[in-house]
This record gives sequence, C-alpha cells and structure tokens, in this order.
Amino acid sequence: MTTLPDLRLTGALCLVGSTLEDTDIALSGEQIVAPSTQMQTLDLTGYWVLPGIVDLHGDGFERHIRPRPSAPFDKRAALLAADTELACQGVTTAWFAQSWSWEGGARSPDEAVALLDARRQIAQRLGTDIRIQLRFETHMPRDHAALMAVVREYHLDYIVFNNHLPEALDMARNKPDRFAIWAGSNGHTPDTLLAIVEEAHKADPDIPAFLTGLAADLVAAGVTLGSHDDPDPETRAFFRGIGAQVCEFPTSVAAAQAARDAGEPVLMGAPNIVRGGSQSGNIAAMDLVEEGLCDALISDYYIPALAQAAWAIADARALSFAHAWEMISTAPARIMGLTDRGQLRPGQRADLVVMNPNTRRIEATIAGGRIQHATRDVARRLIAPAYSVMAAQ
Repeated sequence: MTTLPDLRLTGALCLVGSTLEDTDIALSGEQIVAPSTQMQTLDLTGYWVLPGIVDLHGDGFERHIRPRPSAPFDKRAALLAADTELACQGVTTAWFAQSWSWEGGARSPDEAVALLDARRQIAQRLGTDIRIQLRFETHMPRDHAALMAVVREYHLDYIVFNNHLPEALDMARNKPDRFAIWAGSNGHTPDTLLAIVEEAHKADPDIPAFLTGLAADLVAAGVTLGSHDDPDPETRAFFRGIGAQVCEFPTSVAAAQAARDAGEPVLMGAPNIVRGGSQSGNIAAMDLVEEGLCDALISDYYIPALAQAAWAIADARALSFAHAWEMISTAPARIMGLTDRGQLRPGQRADLVVMNPNTRRIEATIAGGRIQHATRDVARRLIAPAYSVMAAQ
C-alpha cells in the first residue's frame, strides 16, 4: 500500500457530477482536495478517473473461505485475499454478506461471529473498507438478544432480512436431489435439515411481532435495514412498516415498483446484468434498469460483474456510462448515508479508479489515498511520484 504525495491528476476525463469532464483531480493524504499548481502532476491522458466502487452486498468472499464446501481456510487469510480482489476490480468500499441462519454450517450464527472477529483482527491490514452485512433469517425468534449483542460488539451498520423457508420447503418436496446437496453442504443429512426447516416453520405465526420488535431495536442502534427477495408489494409493505427501507433483489416488477413508489432504493445484482438474466430464474435486472426501477447494482456472487455491468448498461444504451457507473459508486454511497465518498469532489475520501476506456480495464485503484492496485502503464506513472517522495524522506 503505497502512500501518494500531494498529487494533481491531469489529462483524464473525470466523472464529476453525472458527466465525464476534462478536469483535474487533486489528492492530498486521504482526501480529494482542490487542485494546486504547487502539486506534482500525473498525466493520465487517455484514461478515465472514476469514483471508487461501493458494493452493498457481496458473498463472493465465500470462495476465499471455502473454495470447496468441505475445505475451509483461515478467515483472516481469506479476507485479505478478498481485499486484494476487491482492489483489482475497483471496489473501495464493500459489505460482505454473511448469513445468520437456521441452516447451520457456513451460515450459522457462530460462523457469522467468527467472520466478524477475523475481520476485526486484520482490520489494520485491509486496503479497502470491508464491512459486514448480516443476512438474518426471519424465523429465528430466539436470537433477538444474541443478534443485538453482536450488533453492539462489532458496531454493525447494515442488516437484511431473508426468508428462505418457502424455498426450502418447496425444494424438499419437489427437488429432493437438490435439497440433499444443500443439506450436505451444511453438514446435515436431508432428514436432519428437513427437521430444522419444519421446526423453524412452526414459528410462522409469531414472526411478524418478533420482527417488529427486533427491527425497532436495530433502528434505534443506528442499523440500516433491508429485505431480500421481496416477491410482491405486500411483503415489501410489511418490511417498510417495520423500518426496512432497502429493497434488495425484488423478485417481481410489482415489488420493485412498490419500493419505487414509496421512495425506497432498489438493489439488483450486477451478475444478472452481465449474464442477461437471473441465474435463479427471477426478473432480469436490465428490465428494471430500463424501466427506471433500479437504483444501485451489487456484486452478489461475482465481484468483477460490477464494472462489467456498467459497460453492459452503456452498450445496451439503457443509460450513459457515467450514469451506469453512478449505480455502483455514487448511488450506493448515498443509500448508506456515506457522505464522504462516491463522488470526485474536494473533501471526499480519495477513493478512485483509473480505467483505460479502450480496453475497459481498471489499471489502478486508490483507496483512502493509497495505491491498492496498479498495473500496466498507470502503474509506472503512479509509482514514480510515490517513490520520489520515499527517496526524499
């Protein structure tokens, strides 16, 4: 992680506001500042300078922890590897989506706490701003106190409610082979997992009151709440009513429209955009983008899809590239109330990406004023002024 000297970036097109403009961007320490003629200059002619990507939900980090379901690796090493991947893909702030679920195995509450503890242990070694989003399964009414204790202990700021029971019950009844694979991935036999699912389902009548009380405590603790896979406007209305304002992966246009009508942000997966549709058969994210029903894109299970999706949207002429990039930088920062990032303006964190628009390759990522990734010609240009300062010290 190389610290840059006070530096003025010249010659590049920079995403300022909602347009790519021929203007200078200046960096001093961890911040973007007003350009000065006294600063060293870095000529980036031919490149684009863009705000660093802000990813509100990604579980691609799971591949670093468990490249195979039965072969887990040390979480600290896995997080550091994921940190490197983020930087290479232009991501400067990310929420890793960790489940807190009745499923057990890698998605158990104990695993969530272990991940949070591992992240705390290596916090000073991370180059990007990695945070943890808990995906809380709704049918866990005995976990109210435990969850609140973890929120306070680890200063969590984002929790999303999931309800995978309908999917689990349908899979057990109609797709027993897939259900058996799912059970095995979490260390269960199919019969054991089915018993867990059926026991959780018994709590169904008590869940609305439980979630209402839990959500009130979470909001009071300053946690942003969302819901995952809302199938219809009624489900979205329930979560809206308890304070879960973020609509993550709605599975119908009606649910997305209900969120939009209420002024709530709608998040969709960038892989859905890149692949031309949902891998699980739900609505196509591009349709929502074209209808103006998607506010931000998130990496979901594949981090490289974020930058790729911005290009896919621009290529389809659904939005300009500048507006598409805002969906992975400016908009997510705004959704989470991060007023210090997401734009290339004085006073913001020095989180930015240098892209070659001809190859569409991210050649450098700067996070908090430090070089976290640099390659090809930009690496040579960036590192030269950094070394000149180091040599003078």
